[in-house]
Formats: sequence, structure tokens, C-alpha cells
Amino acid sequence: MADDRVLKVRGERELAVRAAHLLADPRTEFACAARDLNTWSWPQVRDGVAQQMRDRMLAGVVVRKLYTSAALADEQQRRHLQELERYGAQVRISAAELPHELIVADWRAMVLAGPMVGGDREFTVTTSPSLLDGMRTFFEATWQMAVPLADYLRQDLPHLDAEGRRVLRALADGLTDQAAARQIGVSVRTYRRRVAELMRSLASASRFQAGVRAGELGLVGGRRPPTPDQLGRAQ
Repeated sequence: MADDRVLKVRGERELAVRAAHLLADPRTEFACAARDLNTWSWPQVRDGVAQQMRDRMLAGVVVRKLYTSAALADEQQRRHLQELERYGAQVRISAAELPHELIVADWRAMVLAGPMVGGDREFTVTTSPSLLDGMRTFFEATWQMAVPLADYLRQDLPHLDAEGRRVLRALADGLTDQAAARQIGVSVRTYRRRVAELMRSLASASRFQAGVRAGELGLVGGRRPPTPDQLGRAQ
């Protein structure tokens, strides 16, 4: 690919065929930024990805991974990131949404993830120095503001009594307010008051955010946080 060439591809299969060689052998740095791991690493191949990252780091390649807190709401993704960190990768969590999802090798080749179209994601592949410089500025600024994974997970946990944990589990299970109150043994009014208290203690503006935050902090065991649709049905 010429230095100023920009290539548009659609779907992971075409991306692998036409651009994998540009990212396959980083010599100094491999970096990515994404909302969660599903943008670049699918569950069925994550073990292989972890081994590839480990091999690269053993060869002296710096690996930097930047994600939003959404990556920590899924227990499998959280474990994968912790494993990468144990191998030596630098993993940080951004409190803000990332306007660009990208993957870069040595800042000489880059893939930008685009929207889903007809079930396939579109990607832009480039070796253009001007585009790479612009994305590097974005990445470095966001990286400096993000929190290292270990520090993020060590943040003080809110104090929860047994009833509070039962309320969180009910939220994680997507129960209606009536069903949750009945299961816990309180009135619907009391249940809703406890939900509001938990939202405040978890610094969340919605039930969905509270569920995500609880998942990040490991407050709901192995359960995944509720989806917006589940919470919509619960209210």
C-alpha cells in the first residue's frame, strides 16, 4: 500500500485478506483503542490473541490497549484484559466514550473501525502519515487521561449491605420492580428507593449505568449487567 493510500473494506474476512499483513509484524509498538474487545477480538479467538500479544511483548514490542469501562462489564473481557496486563501489556480505561476505534502497528499502518452496515462492520485501512499523525495525537491525549486497569479496579468499592447486593442482583437479572421487591421481601416503594440509593453510591445517572458499574466492580458475581431493554421492561 502506498503511503498516501486509503483502503475501504467491509467485514472481518475482507479486512484479514487485504490488510492483515500490515499489522502482522510490529517491531516497536502495537496499540489499539476501542469501546470493548468485540471490535477487534472475538471470543472464539481471544486465547490465540493473548498468546500473540505475549509473543510480541517477549520480542520487545510495547503493547498498549485503551478501552472504555464497557469492556469491564463483561466478565470474560475483564479476565482477558487482566491476563494481557499480567503478560506485560499496558491497559488503560477511559471514562469517556472513544470517538475513534483504531488499531495501529508502529504508527506506520492503521485500521479505523467504522459503522455496522448490513451486519458487517466497515473498516478504513491507511498508511497515510497525515492520518496517522492525527490519530496518534488523539490516542496519546486520551491515553494520558485514562486510568491504568489495575488502578481502575482497585478503586474504593461502595459499602453494600446484604439487601443492597440483592437489589443489584435483581437489577442484573432484569427483574421487574414488582418481582424484585417480592423476591427481596420489601415493598415496591422501598425497592425503588434502594435502587435510587445504589445509583447515587455508584455515581450512575441511570439503572443501566449502575448495572455496568456494578459489573466493573465485581459486585454482582459472575452475572452480566442488565441491558437497556431489560431495564426498560423492569421499570
